[in-house]
Amino acid sequence: MRESARSDVRAWSSRVFLGLLALAALLVPITLEAPGARADGGVAARPSAGCSLPRGRAAAPGITNQLLAAAGDQGAYVRQIPSTYTAKTPMPVVVDLHGYGESATLQADLTALGAYGDSHGFITVTPQVAAAVPMWITNLGGKDLAWIGALLHTIDTTMCVDRNRTFVTGYSNGAFMASSIACQFAGQIAAVAPVSGIEDPSGCHPSRPVPVVTFHGTADQYVSYTGGLGPAALKLPAADGSSKNIGQELGAGAPQLKGPSVPSLTATWATRNGCAKGPSTHAVTSDVTLIAYRCPNGSDVELYRVTGGGHAWPGSLFSKAIESAIGKVTYTISANRIIWAFFQAHPLRR
Repeated sequence: MRESARSDVRAWSSRVFLGLLALAALLVPITLEAPGARADGGVAARPSAGCSLPRGRAAAPGITNQLLAAAGDQGAYVRQIPSTYTAKTPMPVVVDLHGYGESATLQADLTALGAYGDSHGFITVTPQVAAAVPMWITNLGGKDLAWIGALLHTIDTTMCVDRNRTFVTGYSNGAFMASSIACQFAGQIAAVAPVSGIEDPSGCHPSRPVPVVTFHGTADQYVSYTGGLGPAALKLPAADGSSKNIGQELGAGAPQLKGPSVPSLTATWATRNGCAKGPSTHAVTSDVTLIAYRCPNGSDVELYRVTGGGHAWPGSLFSKAIESAIGKVTYTISANRIIWAFFQAHPLRR
């Protein structure tokens, strides 16, 4: 079983990189649909401690790999700083969290948020902690969340960032983690964007309503749109790195096999944020529907439902390269564009 699991991973990796090589030269048309023009609400920038660093200690533009040991976790992160960064003018930052069994480097390739940040003026930080299988333990108060807290402190003290514009997104297991971060670090995170994996963490009582925009395919075989883990997720290697798969590790009666649907989880966040019941629903493109809640004080909650969509990052060329493994990838929207528009409209309001 161990060799079978490894073979599956190697086959997936092979498809990924062969697909990327084949697609690298292609220009894939993307309809960049997003909500209308968004204002920042007049919230001024709040400089972090890193804005006061002397020139010789200031971070420089470019892509670097940074190590971080904290809270009992050994970890690292990919840091991508735009060329427009001056180390004196506060810049927004987006933390981008990888999925189950995937590295920070793979996540950076999947989302391409670093390149998007280069052209739109935000820093991208893509972290990872050491584990037998790369994953996030999302329990509130756990050591992975403590490590994230240390990461946020490191971001504030080593770079000149806008503390009113620190955002978090994530894919799959990283989307679960983004949901937990919204619960535990609501006072530091302005808004979150879980992709293919919104969650309602047990014991979630954020100190303020956190705006949420999420995306999910109705045919997702890893995190089911109707609730719980899908059949494809159960075939992934177990978290302990053993010869088992997730299904064998969890067992037949595991609560993760069932759970609230994605619309129900989104509604829970809307209720938590004090939003009006009964969201509006309208077609954004031929295969994407926006389910949006009216919420007070800019604490908006939005779900982009991709009809027939798989476990994918909408508009991602990397997702397209592994479409045979993850299911349909829509190109009628760009998750990056929608996420950044949402983040720009939802700074931290005090």
